[in-house]
This record gives sequence, C-alpha cells and structure tokens, in this order.
Amino acid sequence: MQEEALGWVIRTRDPDFVDWEAFTAWLEGDPARAAAYDALMAADADLDAIIPSSPAALPAALPIAANDPGEPRHRTWRWVGGGAIAAALVATISLSMMNRADIYTITTRPGETQTIALDDGTRIDINGGTTLRLDRNDTRFAALDSGEAAFTVRHDAADPFRVTVGDAVFEDAGTVFNIVYTGRATRIGVSEGKVIYNPQAEAISLPAGRALADDGDGLRVMDVAPAAVASWRQGRLVYANAAVAEISQDIARSLGIALTTTPGARAMRFTGTIRLDKDPARFFAGAAPLMGLSAIRTGNGWVLKEGNGPQS
Repeated sequence: MQEEALGWVIRTRDPDFVDWEAFTAWLEGDPARAAAYDALMAADADLDAIIPSSPAALPAALPIAANDPGEPRHRTWRWVGGGAIAAALVATISLSMMNRADIYTITTRPGETQTIALDDGTRIDINGGTTLRLDRNDTRFAALDSGEAAFTVRHDAADPFRVTVGDAVFEDAGTVFNIVYTGRATRIGVSEGKVIYNPQAEAISLPAGRALADDGDGLRVMDVAPAAVASWRQGRLVYANAAVAEISQDIARSLGIALTTTPGARAMRFTGTIRLDKDPARFFAGAAPLMGLSAIRTGNGWVLKEGNGPQS
C-alpha cells in the first residue's frame, strides 16, 4: 500500500495531473489508503527546504572540468508541484521512510541465514549477504534491498503482502515464493499460490511453477520446478539451464566466499542439483566437475573456469 500511495503522491503533485476521479476511486477503495497517502505527504513537507522551489534556483548547465573540452551539457528538469522532480521526491520520501523509527533493517553476512516470523503469521527465510527492510507498524510490507529471501505468506485478500524490490512490487495471493535481487537483476520463483508482478503496471500473474527474471536480457517469464524454489533452505541449489554467472552468485551468497568466474565459465549453462557444503574445498570438489568446471583457490577466494580439471 505504501508503494501505491507514493505513486499517487508523485502524480498528484504534478501540475499537469488531471485524473482526480481515479485518485478518488483509489482512496475510497480502502480507508487505510488515505492514511498512507497523508503520511507520505507529511514526509514530503520538508522537500522545499531540500530541493529548490523554482528552476531558476538550479544551474542552467552542468560544470565542465578544466580538462574536458566541449559545450556545456544542459540538464532538463521536470518540476512537480512545490518544486521537486519526481526522482528526487521518490528518493527523499524513501529516505524519510527508511529513517522512521518503525522501519528496521535486517542484514545477514554472506554464508549466514536468518528466519523472521512476523506477527501476521508470515515467515521470511533470509539467505546470506542480504539486506531486508520491514515495518513494525505494517507487517504486510517488506523491501528487499539486496540478496535473497524466501517468503511464506499468510494470505489476506483484503490486505495483500507486498515486497518492494528496486522499482518493482510483488504482491502475494496466498503464496510461497523466493526473490533474488542483485541491483542489476531480479529473479523470483513461485512454489505455492500466486504472485502479481507490479500490480499497478504490468500486472503479470505468476502462479506456482512459474518464475520471472528482469535483467540485462529484459523481462522474461518461464517455468520453474516448485521444488527448486528456495531450495537453498534444504541445503541444495536446483537449476534448469541456468547460466553459471547466476549460479556463481548463488554459491557465493550461500557459502559466504568471494567467487569469480572466467568469461568462458560465465557463458556456460547447467541443469541439475548442487549440494551445499560450508567447506568450500569439499563443495567445489563435487560441484565444479558436475558443472563441467574447475575451481581454483586464490588468495581471497575462488575462481571457476571452464573445463574439468583438478580442483585446487
């Protein structure tokens, strides 16, 4: 609900906004929406002290370094309501929300896992190298800032559970699902129920056995074995034609190690099950040949390279 309210804050501040009928309908759909909208507008009250109130207050062009010849690079600003550009509004309100006393952050080190039980009956299993934000006053909200988490959600049609991941929103419909977010790529797999991707935009429905990836190759929906979703909780990683570049990130997060791959290894793909082992040498002795790779120990971690060979 907070993400929806933030969207309406941004839109209604735009002097060109005219869809007041839709805004009113949204408010009337749930009494809690007005409170969420008002709270964000209150958080926005200090924006004018942070962002200039008119275009004249900003430089007409970006400065040019002394050794950078060429014409000044002009920046176009879109002014909204009291003078904030939409991107700055999002950043400022998000920062304000993040600093609220009721918003708290859970961080796990690489190789560490943690399980959180929310008051509404939802369980969140957090993998290593993950940062997750929760709200003490809203147990139906989570924000995955980085890493991996599995959600077992108690469904409530009147108050769906929402997970914010980057600029995307995932909404549950009675669901068990797993999300991985690296900052440049998002992956979600659903093992039970259904998840809606960006319900206010694309509204892509992901039932059990479906997965979604949003990365450099674009937005894709594909099949996934329900047993493979969040399989890291059972000490294994299950893949179907997955890129080694993706697998290496999962291994590093789960084992808590620094892991790099050669270009040839990154381009390879793998189908199968890898058993996790907290001892990296023992893990790679079995996992690397299974993927057709060799693992080499370095001073700061491990390197995966193409071709079967002795693990060292």
